[in-house]
Amino acid sequence: MSATTNPDPAPGSLAFVPLEANPELMTSLLRKLGVSGALAVHDVYSITEPELLAFVPRPALAVLLVFPVSATYESARLAEDAGAQPYDARGPDEPVLWFRQTIRNACGLMGLLHAVANGPAKAFIQPDTPLHRLIQAATPLGPTERSALLEKTPELATAHQEAASRGATAAPDAQDDVDLHYVCFVKTEADGTLWELDGRRKGPIARGTLAPDEDVLSDKALLWGPLRFLERGGGDMRFSCVALAGALD
Repeated sequence: MSATTNPDPAPGSLAFVPLEANPELMTSLLRKLGVSGALAVHDVYSITEPELLAFVPRPALAVLLVFPVSATYESARLAEDAGAQPYDARGPDEPVLWFRQTIRNACGLMGLLHAVANGPAKAFIQPDTPLHRLIQAATPLGPTERSALLEKTPELATAHQEAASRGATAAPDAQDDVDLHYVCFVKTEADGTLWELDGRRKGPIARGTLAPDEDVLSDKALLWGPLRFLERGGGDMRFSCVALAGALD
């Protein structure tokens, strides 16, 4: 893949140990960085069976999907990104806060940042915490400067390393090539837009407009978001999904 079409961080870039899609670890990481205990990450056991979706508190504020980066997916990504201009929005009027990923294997952290820095979840970030300071510093910056800010924020690296090392399964090495990736879906309050947020893309992608009573686990949001990824799975079952919503404790 040429340098113009490969969105992955270059060899030798700063690398993190991949983050397991473990709700307990993710919740701990978010709270360590400054998210209120009123929110938690929850397993989504199925996105097609209503009785299993009912286990997730509603409204869900964000969905993180882990998916295999297959040849079919990459073909679809390249085709869609070919007509997109590089994203360069910044400032308080930016519809969503988006981070380009330049840290290898940090897509789990990127997904969590996108989940809490946008939509109603942002109101649950406590003042004078690492996340609060990061968002304040990142908002006026363009994508390149934002990526550099993430790389130079030691509190992120420390909290991420602590969470990644506590996973239930043996973690890959930070420099390993991992073919699973996280994408985040959030709904903005102002206009109901469902956004796909992925640091490997050219920028945030508006997937459609949800009604006021539709959250990111509504039928429409799932159709425009996670189900599109499953349709391109080609029989690969390495998908998992978690949601950010109200805490149960």
